[in-house]
Amino acid sequence: MSTVTISAVSKAFPGDEPVHALREVSFNVADKEFCSILGHSGCGKTTLLMLLAGFEQPSGGKILVDDKPVGAPTWQRTVVFQDYALFPWMTVQENIAFGLEMKQVPAAQRRETVSRNIALVGLKGFERRYPHELSGGMKQRVSIARALAVDPSVLLMDEPFAALDA
Repeated sequence: MSTVTISAVSKAFPGDEPVHALREVSFNVADKEFCSILGHSGCGKTTLLMLLAGFEQPSGGKILVDDKPVGAPTWQRTVVFQDYALFPWMTVQENIAFGLEMKQVPAAQRRETVSRNIALVGLKGFERRYPHELSGGMKQRVSIARALAVDPSVLLMDEPFAALDA
């Protein structure tokens, strides 16, 4: 795991009237610590996660993970989106294995990791199914398994449990 430092981070989206999604946000998250960001719809929670993941860059301030600036997205900071973000042409096991392939994990270890994570999220028997064959809750469990499989330093989750069964 890693230490996350957010220092005076701002994000404005340009336009006729710029939208200031974040203004001067600062906080720290220690190693192995959980942090929840709460707020009303449209207050900048998802924007903050996109900045932490490296999908967007801040307009001001800095974001550090282990004292290094956040740059491009990497498997070391994975995101579970609220809208699944699965590859529709890949099966459950292929979706979960994707990050492991990018990480160049050996095939035998990749198969074992995929199998372990499929069991962890309760999808044994659905390995060869495609996303369109799954319920919303099952799709989200695939997303969670894919994020966990790469053993990220920072796990970012944007309302990940909204579609899950109780």
